[in-house]
Amino acid sequence: MKTKTKINKALLIDNMQKINIRNYWVYILLCENKNYYTGYTNDLKKRYRSHVLKIGKCKYTRSFKPITIAQCWKIKGDKSFAMKIERYIKTLSREDKQKIILRPSSLSSDSRVETISKRQRLIYISLTEKDKLS
Repeated sequence: MKTKTKINKALLIDNMQKINIRNYWVYILLCENKNYYTGYTNDLKKRYRSHVLKIGKCKYTRSFKPITIAQCWKIKGDKSFAMKIERYIKTLSREDKQKIILRPSSLSSDSRVETISKRQRLIYISLTEKDKLS
């Protein structure tokens, strides 16, 4: 009986590891008109690329090209939570947005929110720049 229980536990753990927990991103772009654009996505590189190359559904960044990713946060496994954070950021004044851009950890103390370093953001930007040249 113990062997069967061990096998069942092993299968359960294996199945849990196979479950793909999706991460979401909430991001703030600085656009050429010096305004901020806030959005969320499950693929930051692809979404930033679509903003820069003016493809996809975002009308705002087709009119006002993004200059850079001002700040972004990885949201672990919860789309509705990412959407709530996006909505919250959109309600902030420009001054308050600048504060969370400068101190990204001040956005939330929730463990599902991971602050992304400037170095990591630059990787996404540089990958997109390479795409533009291709």
